Amino acid sequence: MMKTIKERVLSGMRPTGRLHLGHYSVLENWIALSERYEAYFFTADWHAITTQFDDTGDIRENKRQVVIDWLSAGLDPAQCYIFNQSEIKEHAEMHLLFSMITPLSWLERVPTYKGQVEQFKSQGKDITTYGFLGYPLLQAADILMYLPYGVPVGEDQDAHIEFSRELARRFNHLYQTKLFPEPKGLFAKVKMLPGLDGRKMSKSYDNYISLSADEAEVKRRVWQMVTDAARIHKNDPGHPDICTVYAFHGFYNITEQSAICKACQLGEIGCGECKVKLTAKLNEFLTPIRTRRAELEQYPDKLDDILRDGNVAARIRAQSTMESMREAMKL
Repeated sequence: MMKTIKERVLSGMRPTGRLHLGHYSVLENWIALSERYEAYFFTADWHAITTQFDDTGDIRENKRQVVIDWLSAGLDPAQCYIFNQSEIKEHAEMHLLFSMITPLSWLERVPTYKGQVEQFKSQGKDITTYGFLGYPLLQAADILMYLPYGVPVGEDQDAHIEFSRELARRFNHLYQTKLFPEPKGLFAKVKMLPGLDGRKMSKSYDNYISLSADEAEVKRRVWQMVTDAARIHKNDPGHPDICTVYAFHGFYNITEQSAICKACQLGEIGCGECKVKLTAKLNEFLTPIRTRRAELEQYPDKLDDILRDGNVAARIRAQSTMESMREAMKL
């Protein structure tokens, strides 16, 4: 049975396919918070359409793969509710009602709006749609629907959390209610795992290692990693601080990191040997994740049951909030 906890947290991810190691710190934060709070986590499939409106063929499968990765990484459905955004139609109703009170200028000033419009424009795609402009408003509805204490996200999402707080204040003021709380951003204190080329790990850069990667794929990806370009021979002094492989050791091989650093600087360990060590540590880390994924793929009905239970719990909570919202607006 779910334990009764007063405070509530909620977060979600766009279903863009299988997750990579760069997502793991977020999942660690979710897992830790689900042990302390009443937690809701959802696949944001409507959000995916804001930029993928012309290519929706993979969304259903992507949703399943994302949830499998969550569970494989250790998220426990006995400790939280996992659901799909589009299954809870109340999100759309709240989005509509909020749109009636949200100044257009609020949406136009969102820091990520113009940047993403320009980014997609450079790729030959126009995303200046009503839906994309209203993306922060839908996100605010997703959050405020569950009257949460906090939202576990990356610090780059702080502007969206602030948008939700502003909207909560506006609604409460207009309708003389205390319905909506002002949620906090719950940021995980973690270092950013770099991609294979030293840039941010991203599917768009193809510089990632999937949580579902098998041993051969891990080896292939590690051997693509950028090392010290100035180090030609094994016995040349190295510079670990500019080496992506060394950065990964800091996440997955902490016990040997200091020794590797010293050996590299003295030219006592080559890049190949360093990559062999990292490959072994990454495969050791990923083995239990692979095992849990294999079990879920073998019994797909288990995943369906988890999502069905999560959808039911989320819908009950959402219906209660919408009843209060309609009452406050005298609808």
